Amino acid sequence: MSAGVPARNNLERHERRGVTLERITLGWNVVGVVVLAVLALAARSVALAGFGLDSLIEIGASVVVLWELRDARRDRERRALILIAAAFASVSLYLAVQSTWVLVAGFQPRHSPGGIGWTAATALVMFALAREKGRTGRAASREVLIREGRVTFVDGVLALAVLLGLCLNTVAGWWWADPASTYVIVGYAVRECADISRSLAQRG
Repeated sequence: MSAGVPARNNLERHERRGVTLERITLGWNVVGVVVLAVLALAARSVALAGFGLDSLIEIGASVVVLWELRDARRDRERRALILIAAAFASVSLYLAVQSTWVLVAGFQPRHSPGGIGWTAATALVMFALAREKGRTGRAASREVLIREGRVTFVDGVLALAVLLGLCLNTVAGWWWADPASTYVIVGYAVRECADISRSLAQRG
Protein backbone atom coordinates (compact mmCIF):
# COMPACT_ATOMS: atom_id res chain seq x y z
CA MET A 1 0.00 0.00 0.00
CA SER A 2 1.45 3.36 -1.00
CA ALA A 3 2.06 6.07 1.58
CA GLY A 4 -0.50 8.27 -0.14
CA VAL A 5 -3.44 5.95 0.52
CA PRO A 6 -3.69 6.53 4.31
CA ALA A 7 -3.35 10.28 3.76
CA ARG A 8 -6.09 10.23 1.12
CA ASN A 9 -8.36 8.15 3.37
CA ASN A 10 -7.76 10.58 6.23
CA LEU A 11 -8.61 13.52 3.96
CA GLU A 12 -11.83 11.84 2.85
CA ARG A 13 -12.73 11.19 6.49
CA HIS A 14 -12.36 14.88 7.32
CA GLU A 15 -14.42 15.85 4.26
CA ARG A 16 -17.20 13.47 5.33
CA ARG A 17 -17.11 15.08 8.76
CA GLY A 18 -17.41 18.47 7.09
CA VAL A 19 -20.52 17.30 5.23
CA THR A 20 -21.99 16.02 8.51
CA LEU A 21 -21.36 19.36 10.24
CA GLU A 22 -23.07 21.21 7.39
CA ARG A 23 -26.06 18.87 7.55
CA ILE A 24 -26.39 19.51 11.27
CA THR A 25 -26.25 23.27 10.64
CA LEU A 26 -28.83 22.93 7.88
CA GLY A 27 -31.16 20.84 10.03
CA TRP A 28 -30.95 23.22 12.99
CA ASN A 29 -31.74 26.23 10.81
CA VAL A 30 -34.66 24.48 9.09
CA VAL A 31 -36.21 23.75 12.48
CA GLY A 32 -35.26 27.26 13.61
CA VAL A 33 -37.18 28.95 10.82
CA VAL A 34 -40.40 27.30 11.98
CA VAL A 35 -39.74 27.88 15.69
CA LEU A 36 -38.79 31.52 15.18
CA ALA A 37 -41.82 32.20 12.99
CA VAL A 38 -44.14 30.92 15.72
CA LEU A 39 -42.31 32.78 18.49
CA ALA A 40 -42.07 36.02 16.51
CA LEU A 41 -45.80 36.06 15.80
CA ALA A 42 -46.66 35.27 19.41
CA ALA A 43 -44.38 37.97 20.83
CA ARG A 44 -44.75 40.45 17.92
CA SER A 45 -40.96 40.56 17.91
CA VAL A 46 -39.10 42.15 14.99
CA ALA A 47 -35.80 40.75 16.28
CA LEU A 48 -37.05 37.15 16.28
CA ALA A 49 -38.57 37.61 12.83
CA GLY A 50 -35.29 39.05 11.56
CA PHE A 51 -33.30 36.19 13.03
CA GLY A 52 -35.70 33.78 11.32
CA LEU A 53 -35.06 35.47 7.97
CA ASP A 54 -31.33 35.24 8.60
CA SER A 55 -31.76 31.51 9.26
CA LEU A 56 -33.37 31.15 5.83
CA ILE A 57 -30.29 32.68 4.24
CA GLU A 58 -28.00 30.46 6.32
CA ILE A 59 -29.89 27.46 4.95
CA GLY A 60 -28.98 28.60 1.44
CA ALA A 61 -25.35 29.12 2.48
CA SER A 62 -25.15 25.58 3.90
CA VAL A 63 -26.54 24.15 0.68
CA VAL A 64 -23.90 26.03 -1.32
CA VAL A 65 -21.13 24.65 0.89
CA LEU A 66 -22.48 21.11 0.56
CA TRP A 67 -22.36 21.55 -3.22
CA GLU A 68 -18.77 22.78 -3.04
CA LEU A 69 -17.69 19.90 -0.80
CA ARG A 70 -19.09 17.58 -3.44
CA ASP A 71 -17.25 19.41 -6.25
CA ALA A 72 -20.29 21.19 -7.59
CA ARG A 73 -20.09 22.95 -10.94
CA ARG A 74 -18.68 26.49 -10.85
CA ASP A 75 -21.58 28.02 -12.80
CA ARG A 76 -24.13 26.60 -10.34
CA GLU A 77 -22.09 27.94 -7.41
CA ARG A 78 -22.03 31.41 -8.99
CA ARG A 79 -25.81 31.45 -9.47
CA ALA A 80 -26.31 30.33 -5.88
CA LEU A 81 -24.01 33.06 -4.54
CA ILE A 82 -25.87 35.69 -6.57
CA LEU A 83 -29.17 34.51 -5.07
CA ILE A 84 -27.72 34.57 -1.55
CA ALA A 85 -26.37 38.11 -2.07
CA ALA A 86 -29.79 39.24 -3.34
CA ALA A 87 -31.44 37.63 -0.32
CA PHE A 88 -29.08 39.42 2.07
CA ALA A 89 -29.79 42.75 0.35
CA SER A 90 -33.57 42.21 0.56
CA VAL A 91 -33.46 41.18 4.21
CA SER A 92 -31.28 44.14 5.23
CA LEU A 93 -33.62 46.60 3.49
CA TYR A 94 -36.77 45.04 4.96
CA LEU A 95 -35.40 44.85 8.51
CA ALA A 96 -33.99 48.38 8.42
CA VAL A 97 -37.37 49.81 7.40
CA GLN A 98 -39.38 47.57 9.75
CA SER A 99 -37.18 48.18 12.81
CA THR A 100 -37.17 51.94 12.25
CA TRP A 101 -40.96 51.99 11.90
CA VAL A 102 -41.40 49.96 15.10
CA LEU A 103 -39.08 52.29 17.05
CA VAL A 104 -40.76 55.45 15.74
CA ALA A 105 -44.27 54.10 16.33
CA GLY A 106 -43.38 52.84 19.81
CA PHE A 107 -44.78 49.39 19.04
CA GLN A 108 -43.94 47.29 22.10
CA PRO A 109 -43.29 43.54 21.69
CA ARG A 110 -44.44 41.02 24.29
CA HIS A 111 -42.07 39.05 26.48
CA SER A 112 -40.83 35.82 24.91
CA PRO A 113 -39.43 33.15 27.27
CA GLY A 114 -39.44 30.73 24.34
CA GLY A 115 -37.44 33.17 22.24
CA ILE A 116 -34.90 33.57 25.04
CA GLY A 117 -34.53 29.80 25.32
CA TRP A 118 -34.20 29.21 21.58
CA THR A 119 -31.70 32.00 20.90
CA ALA A 120 -29.56 30.91 23.88
CA ALA A 121 -29.53 27.32 22.61
CA THR A 122 -28.81 28.48 19.06
CA ALA A 123 -25.81 30.53 20.22
CA LEU A 124 -24.30 27.51 22.00
CA VAL A 125 -24.90 25.18 19.04
CA MET A 126 -23.53 27.64 16.46
CA PHE A 127 -20.36 28.34 18.45
CA ALA A 128 -19.73 24.60 18.83
CA LEU A 129 -20.33 23.96 15.12
CA ALA A 130 -18.11 26.89 14.13
CA ARG A 131 -15.23 25.52 16.20
CA GLU A 132 -15.55 22.06 14.67
CA LYS A 133 -15.86 23.42 11.12
CA GLY A 134 -12.65 25.38 11.60
CA ARG A 135 -10.78 22.33 12.85
CA THR A 136 -12.16 20.07 10.15
CA GLY A 137 -11.57 22.60 7.39
CA ARG A 138 -7.94 23.01 8.36
CA ALA A 139 -7.44 19.25 8.61
CA ALA A 140 -9.04 18.73 5.19
CA SER A 141 -7.44 21.84 3.64
CA ARG A 142 -10.89 23.06 2.54
CA GLU A 143 -11.02 26.85 2.68
CA VAL A 144 -14.74 26.89 1.97
CA LEU A 145 -15.46 24.99 5.18
CA ILE A 146 -13.20 27.28 7.20
CA ARG A 147 -14.92 30.37 5.75
CA GLU A 148 -18.41 28.98 6.32
CA GLY A 149 -17.38 28.18 9.88
CA ARG A 150 -16.80 31.90 10.37
CA VAL A 151 -20.32 32.57 9.08
CA THR A 152 -21.64 30.05 11.60
CA PHE A 153 -19.71 31.85 14.35
CA VAL A 154 -21.30 35.16 13.34
CA ASP A 155 -24.70 33.43 13.41
CA GLY A 156 -23.99 32.62 17.05
CA VAL A 157 -23.10 36.27 17.69
CA LEU A 158 -26.38 37.36 16.07
CA ALA A 159 -28.25 34.94 18.34
CA LEU A 160 -26.59 36.58 21.34
CA ALA A 161 -27.57 40.04 20.09
CA VAL A 162 -31.21 39.01 19.75
CA LEU A 163 -31.03 37.24 23.13
CA LEU A 164 -29.76 40.45 24.75
CA GLY A 165 -32.64 42.45 23.28
CA LEU A 166 -35.21 39.91 24.48
CA CYS A 167 -33.70 39.80 27.97
CA LEU A 168 -33.60 43.59 28.30
CA ASN A 169 -37.24 43.76 27.27
CA THR A 170 -38.21 41.10 29.81
CA VAL A 171 -36.04 42.12 32.76
CA ALA A 172 -35.77 45.90 32.42
CA GLY A 173 -38.85 46.65 30.32
CA TRP A 174 -36.69 48.18 27.58
CA TRP A 175 -39.07 47.34 24.73
CA TRP A 176 -36.92 49.28 22.23
CA ALA A 177 -34.03 46.83 22.77
CA ASP A 178 -35.91 44.22 20.71
CA PRO A 179 -36.14 46.19 17.44
CA ALA A 180 -32.79 47.91 18.12
CA SER A 181 -31.00 44.54 18.26
CA THR A 182 -32.27 43.87 14.74
CA TYR A 183 -29.83 46.49 13.42
CA VAL A 184 -27.03 44.03 14.23
CA ILE A 185 -28.58 41.63 11.73
CA VAL A 186 -28.95 44.47 9.21
CA GLY A 187 -25.26 45.33 9.51
CA TYR A 188 -24.28 41.69 9.10
CA ALA A 189 -26.53 41.24 6.05
CA VAL A 190 -25.10 44.34 4.36
CA ARG A 191 -21.54 43.18 5.01
CA GLU A 192 -22.19 39.68 3.67
CA CYS A 193 -23.85 41.08 0.56
CA ALA A 194 -20.85 43.33 -0.08
CA ASP A 195 -18.36 40.50 0.51
CA ILE A 196 -20.14 38.17 -1.91
CA SER A 197 -20.37 40.92 -4.52
CA ARG A 198 -16.64 41.62 -4.25
CA SER A 199 -15.85 37.92 -4.48
CA LEU A 200 -17.97 37.51 -7.61
CA ALA A 201 -16.40 40.60 -9.18
CA GLN A 202 -12.90 39.23 -8.59
CA ARG A 203 -13.83 35.93 -10.20
CA GLY A 204 -15.10 37.74 -13.27
